[in-house]
Amino acid sequence: MKSPQLENILKELHQEAYHWSRQCCSFDEDLAKDVLQQVYLKILEGKAIYNEKSQLKTWLFSVIRFTAAEWKKKNKNIYPLEEEFDAAETLEEVKAVSHDELIERLPERQKEVLLLIFYHNLTLEKAAEVMGISIGTVRTHYDRGKSGLKKLILKKQAYENARQ
Repeated sequence: MKSPQLENILKELHQEAYHWSRQCCSFDEDLAKDVLQQVYLKILEGKAIYNEKSQLKTWLFSVIRFTAAEWKKKNKNIYPLEEEFDAAETLEEVKAVSHDELIERLPERQKEVLLLIFYHNLTLEKAAEVMGISIGTVRTHYDRGKSGLKKLILKKQAYENARQ
């Protein structure tokens, strides 16, 4: 694919790509912008090549996912000083969180599957392509993710009802 044509397609998909990048980066806006910029550089420099085996959007989302994973892995052991390290989840912790924050509490693959399917309108098959896993694995993570999210939402509702 020619560079000007590729640039036009990237401009068309930029908004969706940014949202997916943000979701892959745990909703960290600055990191999402850095990852997306790195993705565009990879594509324009020819380090990430579209082989036309899938749709362009599916391929772009895969590049974003793997680039975000690289950045997370590289910065895995860097923690801000003010961050609390208490992993115990209580009813009190669920009280004032948004649905985005509830999704963020799910295991990584479950979160990715739900985001791809619900927020980016991909099918299970396309989500499997983006993630580089089998359709059966995607179905499993999809079902477990919905179940886990439902439990978190019910826990949040129980807290809100208890306060009334």
